Amino acid sequence: MFKAEYVFVRILFPFVIGIGLFYFLPYRACLYFTVIATLFMVLIALVTNLVYKKLSIYRFKGVIGISIFLMFFLLGAFVSLLKNEKLNSNHFANKNYNQLKIWVNDEPQQSGSILRFKAKVIAGYFAHKQIKASGQLLVSVRLANSMPLKLKYGDVIIIPAQYTAIEPPYNPAEFDFKAWLATQNIYHQTFVDQENILKTGEDAGYFIIKEALRLREKQVQKFRRLIESNEAFAVASTLILGYRADLSPETLAAYANTGTLHALSVSGAHVAIIYVVLDFIFLFLNRNRQLKITKLLIICSLIWGYALITGLSPSVVRSAIMISVFIIAKTLSKNTNNYNILAFSAICQLIYNPFSIWDVGFQLSYLAVFGLFYLQPKIYNVLYIENKGLDKLWNFIAMSLAAQIATFPLSIYYFHQFPLYFLLGNLFITLPLVLMMYLGIATLIPGLGFLASIFEWLINFTNSVLKWIASLPFANFSAIYISLPEFILLSFSLGFFIYGLAKFSKRLIFLSLSLFIFYQILIAYDSLSALQQRNILFFSLRKNYAAAFTRGKETVLVTDLKVTDKSYAFFIKPALMSMQIDRIHHISLEKDTVLRNFILKDNQIVFQGCSILLIDNHLNHKQLQTRSVFSAIWLTGNSKFDLSNIPSDIRFQTLLVDATNKQYRIKQLQKNRKDAYVLKKNKAYLIQLTQ
Repeated sequence: MFKAEYVFVRILFPFVIGIGLFYFLPYRACLYFTVIATLFMVLIALVTNLVYKKLSIYRFKGVIGISIFLMFFLLGAFVSLLKNEKLNSNHFANKNYNQLKIWVNDEPQQSGSILRFKAKVIAGYFAHKQIKASGQLLVSVRLANSMPLKLKYGDVIIIPAQYTAIEPPYNPAEFDFKAWLATQNIYHQTFVDQENILKTGEDAGYFIIKEALRLREKQVQKFRRLIESNEAFAVASTLILGYRADLSPETLAAYANTGTLHALSVSGAHVAIIYVVLDFIFLFLNRNRQLKITKLLIICSLIWGYALITGLSPSVVRSAIMISVFIIAKTLSKNTNNYNILAFSAICQLIYNPFSIWDVGFQLSYLAVFGLFYLQPKIYNVLYIENKGLDKLWNFIAMSLAAQIATFPLSIYYFHQFPLYFLLGNLFITLPLVLMMYLGIATLIPGLGFLASIFEWLINFTNSVLKWIASLPFANFSAIYISLPEFILLSFSLGFFIYGLAKFSKRLIFLSLSLFIFYQILIAYDSLSALQQRNILFFSLRKNYAAAFTRGKETVLVTDLKVTDKSYAFFIKPALMSMQIDRIHHISLEKDTVLRNFILKDNQIVFQGCSILLIDNHLNHKQLQTRSVFSAIWLTGNSKFDLSNIPSDIRFQTLLVDATNKQYRIKQLQKNRKDAYVLKKNKAYLIQLTQ
């Protein structure tokens, strides 16, 4: 049977496996199966408990253990399927409505002339009849210049039922926006003109969230009045209130490259800082059990009060739940187990939202806390330091190392970089972060606004020092790209190695080294493959063009995008990183270019023996003079060239149409030419070349 102190740890694993597996099996038949199977297993558990002693069932501990594992596996599967909104029979996508009645489910964010927000569907309209509906939408509103649209959380509006499925990633290694939104139960998006929106005047949403967002907006406006620097205001709003402010790329890079990015997101560390000072303030209430319970209620109320002024953002709520469970367990129970408490808080959150297991913040926060529980004492005990000041410094270093080691594989898998000076960065930011938290909260208290100038100075000073650390040589190993199998091998290798050292197990250490060797073999294979690659990749973009002509780890990137453009960072950079490109030649189609193994001249591109005919505005109303065989014809710049004038003796395999062509032209080509491949809302086009 399960050991009582680890009961939640043991049931967490099958519960998570059930959630993860059945997330990929969103079928109504699976839901019916898990309902019946879960009820059956619960019934068996109840009967077993009733006749446990009478029939001496304790003799079959193995069978009982497997049964309990299976029961919580099925429970996880049931929760996962139950929360999947696609399985609702009244999901709006199951019927062809004319209009949809929705309510705004988060804070609308404006970017230029586009207002974006998530929305929940209340009902659909068909033949002037309102029908109850469910589901969620990602809404983008094209704003009109004449009349600004003001929407807030809970507003109910009616929009045309013209939606599309979320688009999948079209380029190699591109962020999978579709999968990310699916973990939030969002599978469709809509683009609406402002004039097609009807505000009903009704109000929906949850009262407590509405009040939390209103309160946070009030605090953000207070920061805006008191803090002069835009950068300091952005850091203050993000750090204290969890508000999505626009931080400059330089500041974001400084925090990322020093391993202190966690300081910018309101998380467990911030809630812990608040808890430490509250625990100290109410230390006098530790005299007896009744006073301890009073202290518990006060601290939990204040922590959730802080969560309220941050707008109840998911990361803060997660941290508040975690720390509340710890405080309650420590106060009400003499014998507590940190791992058990951690597992219990995870189960509570997963029951409410099982899709949290795919949230990067959820994964990193629980791994970091686990690292602090398991690794920090072991690292700390490696050295014995008599000096109290140095001992505290070593204790903090051990904490930083523990959190970094525990999250290392996941961090490089998601973020593709590793900050070399993370210890220096974290050692520096510890005191400023604590001071900034206390000063920031104090600044919001009526009558203490004069502290804003000190708060602003501290933020600017912290940013300056972090930027200096980030500018040091070899501050950050970037462009680290590992595949899912490599991530799994690295994670198990690290886990077995740490556990093997803790248990002095040669077998586990040998297993760890074996897995690490396999990991290195995969890395070496990827590197060798990158050295031998010869290809041309035409990117799928929205308004621009880009093609990478790659030989080994060197590429000629032909594009009209700049490195600083968001489209470059989102669509192109991840692909080049995954291809292990370390040398890039940036050129455009506007100028003839001759490089080693690459020639762009006279509307032709020649690379590694492959020829591509370029049809752009230079050929408007002209005749082609060339006679040759091409791998492809690249149509760009919305050229007015009449494709019917291509001579019959020019042979080619594919007509590539990039996103610089107008939509009417693209539709026309798709209709009339079977050899046309449109580089917009389609997979990137790859031409493999011979060695």
